[in-house]
Amino acid sequence: MKRILLTLAFLFSALQAHAADPAPAYPAHTVPGSLLRALPKNADGRTYQLHIHLPASFAKEPQRRYPVLYVTDGYWDFATVVSSYNNLNYDKVVPEFITVGLGYAGDNLDYGALRAWELSPVRLGPLAFGTGHADKFIASLERDIFPLLERDYRGDPAQRYLAGSSLGGLFALHAMYAKPDLFKGYIAASPAVVMGNDWIIGKAKAYAATGKPINARLYVTGAEYEWPGFLAGIKRYQALLPTLKHAGLVFQNRTIDGERHAGTKAESYTRGMRFVFEPLAPETGMSKD
Repeated sequence: MKRILLTLAFLFSALQAHAADPAPAYPAHTVPGSLLRALPKNADGRTYQLHIHLPASFAKEPQRRYPVLYVTDGYWDFATVVSSYNNLNYDKVVPEFITVGLGYAGDNLDYGALRAWELSPVRLGPLAFGTGHADKFIASLERDIFPLLERDYRGDPAQRYLAGSSLGGLFALHAMYAKPDLFKGYIAASPAVVMGNDWIIGKAKAYAATGKPINARLYVTGAEYEWPGFLAGIKRYQALLPTLKHAGLVFQNRTIDGERHAGTKAESYTRGMRFVFEPLAPETGMSKD
């Protein structure tokens, strides 16, 4: 009996010791082919971090330059975009290109407040002092971020593209009208058209009145089950596009069925990449919807 009790005590002690052992330290998961690049604080006091995904041939073809897709809200959307890119590139419906997720350096950040500062082209309400700085963000892209990508990662300055969702989608539309020569293509997924009482629609009409061209491709989506008022704003812009007759602009509108606001991102980015990169696709015939 004593031997049995001693055996049980030994087993209980061993189980306790095992339970107290820390879990083994497995390596953290990363997005293959990607790196993070934190930038010094810029002239506006903003500290950006870039999520950079390089194409498979990058190391093997050191003289080659690549198109670059810049994606707002990289801390949320970078992995989604890269996953879709890998599938599309495998199918040869998009070329090899660099993906750059635009984000912020630091821990425990309030992304909502940070993104409102630079993605909004107009102040979002009379008390929203931390908003309405999209033009400063565009200036930072031109001054700090484009030169880095084009120097260190061989980005092609003639082949820049921009994608964003919600407030990021609004930023993409604003960039198209504010600096139409910066990008060759835009993906505006569920853009926040209603911000500033349809401010972007006024901007679009004013630009159209100048008769200046927009030599680019534009893909605009909304989600079937978005907030009704929000979706109504997107539909107003989508309906307006054909009437604006922007010379040189090739565009496509789509409503993503069955999805809400954030759920539309995956399909919007996938179809948007196929559309804006179609002229460069190895097999363009496969990129039709």
